[in-house]
Formats: sequence, structure tokens, C-alpha cells
Amino acid sequence: MSGYDWLLLLHVIAACVWIGGIAVLGAQAALILRAGEPDDPGRFVRLLRRLGPLVLAPAPVLLGVLGAWMVGDSDTWSFGQAWIVVALALFGGAFLIGAAHQSRAALAAERAAARGDHAEAARSLRRWAWGMAAILGLLLVATWDMVAKPGL
Repeated sequence: MSGYDWLLLLHVIAACVWIGGIAVLGAQAALILRAGEPDDPGRFVRLLRRLGPLVLAPAPVLLGVLGAWMVGDSDTWSFGQAWIVVALALFGGAFLIGAAHQSRAALAAERAAARGDHAEAARSLRRWAWGMAAILGLLLVATWDMVAKPGL
């Protein structure tokens, strides 16, 4: 395997971890909200504080770094190609939602749970779950973009 092939493999693995992690955690949040157990949202967001830095933070960073490295390493790709511009915009949108919205919603849920305000914890977790759905949607479109390479 060439160096580019290794970069591609690691890029795909990072995407799988990010998309898979978002899908599983989002589904878990939906199940917790549907069950309606008052203490569950608080337990879940406390778990997110440990899982996020292990899974959800490194994957997008690696994805971006490896993707940029592959473009720089290849004579075939350039940052001016439409499919790469679209991918970067979708990645940026997903990253922005994660950094700006998700962390606030999770912190709000954790604080509400600590105060014993289970209804507010559930509302904040619901906002977090919607953010996860938005990120997942953006990443699925980005995956299509990476495979189809429109405009190429």
C-alpha cells in the first residue's frame, strides 16, 4: 500500500468512528427520551462528558487532517475542486454545530440534572439529540459527496 492508501484508510476509519459514534449516541438519547425515566438524561450527559473527548473529539480532527493531507499528497485532487469545497463546507457545518450547539446543550442538560430539574434536563437532551441528527445528516451528505465526487 502506498502512503496515500494509508491516509485514505485512516480517513475512512475516522469517518466511520465519527458517523457511527453520532448515530449510536443519538439513538441512545432518543431511547432515553422516549422511556421518560427522570434520572436517565442526567446519567447520559454525564457519560457524554467522558465519551466525547475519547470518541467524538478526535475523529473529526483526524478526518480533517487526513483529508487535507490526502489532497496535498495527490496530484489528482485540489482544494478548488467542487466536491472538495462541498465536503469542507459540510465538514465545517458539522464541526460548528458540534462545537457551538452540542456542547452547550449537553452542559445545560448536565446542570439541570444536577439541580434536580429533570424536565429541563430532558429538554436540553432533546435539543442535543436534534443537533446530533443535523450533524449526522451533514456527514451522510458529505459521505455521498466523497463517493460521487460531483463535478469531477
